[in-house]
Amino acid sequence: MLELNTQQIDGKVVITDINMPFGSMVRFMVKATLAAIPAAIIVSIVIGLLYWLLAVFLTGLQTNLQR
Repeated sequence: MLELNTQQIDGKVVITDINMPFGSMVRFMVKATLAAIPAAIIVSIVIGLLYWLLAVFLTGLQTNLQR
């Protein structure tokens, strides 16, 4: 069972306490860790593609400037 104690101040919510059993917290952290692996793979592929496009653009730009 998860209990949250919250306060609302000026339209913002402030979490002051989370009462969660240890086993549930461990299970949640394991699931979050496993979910982060595919996300990290996707982000690294996107960043790799952006670097590759930048390298192709700069190589083509350098070749055109040398002519």
